[in-house]
Amino acid sequence: MKQKRMTLIAIACGLLCAACLAAFMLNVQGEASAARAEALARYGGEQVEVCVATRDVASGERVDLSAVETRLWVADLLPEGALRDTSDVVGKTATSSIIKGEVITSKRFERDRDSLEVPVGKEAVSVPAKAVQAVGGAIRPGMSVDVYSSGGTATSAIARNVLVIDASVGDSNSLVSSSVGWLTLAVEPDRVEEIVSAANKTELYFVLPGESPEEAAKRQAQGGQASSADSADSPRESSGASASANAAKSSAAASSGGEQG
Repeated sequence: MKQKRMTLIAIACGLLCAACLAAFMLNVQGEASAARAEALARYGGEQVEVCVATRDVASGERVDLSAVETRLWVADLLPEGALRDTSDVVGKTATSSIIKGEVITSKRFERDRDSLEVPVGKEAVSVPAKAVQAVGGAIRPGMSVDVYSSGGTATSAIARNVLVIDASVGDSNSLVSSSVGWLTLAVEPDRVEEIVSAANKTELYFVLPGESPEEAAKRQAQGGQASSADSADSPRESSGASASANAAKSSAAASSGGEQG
């Protein structure tokens, strides 16, 4: 009788706890709904599609389709200059870093000439650059180029591994949009005069160097070492399996000999 009473009390306590939990959840949901309604009333309930970054985009990187998507956003909470169509973003070069999840604005593609950063020990010099002389207009800030001077029948390299810190861009973010553009290079102070003189007397060509044979051989060697390390245990396992098989054969031969004896 006492055990039955304790069971009933336990059931009643359980039901009471469940009722309290349900009431708490309903209260929380009600508060959340009220807060959402208040936010929509304060900031406006209209939602529009805008471009949002799906990953981090570095300054100087050209935005591709995989880096942007459209999402619904409360209109009154949008930053100034928010872009609403992916065609306004894809193919453009970011002039400042874009963080994953942020609404992409037109300011991310504007150039602030006052923020040009010149590396320590270098000087910035701008030279003319037609699209055909700048790898079809593919050169972007942050790239390193080799500079060639061509005039008459003579062509020679005047600088190698030169950092590009700025470039003229048009509406399509390329030198192709204008017949003559320019590149701003970071060079040693004692090379400025030579480069300016070459730009005035000859035509400059800007070349994007590829990976050197030494670097390629080193990378391939490192990849080969990694592959060797991954497969190093395989021969050992095979040797162990062969030893076990030989031992089993010897044991079977011994047993057979004993039976014949």
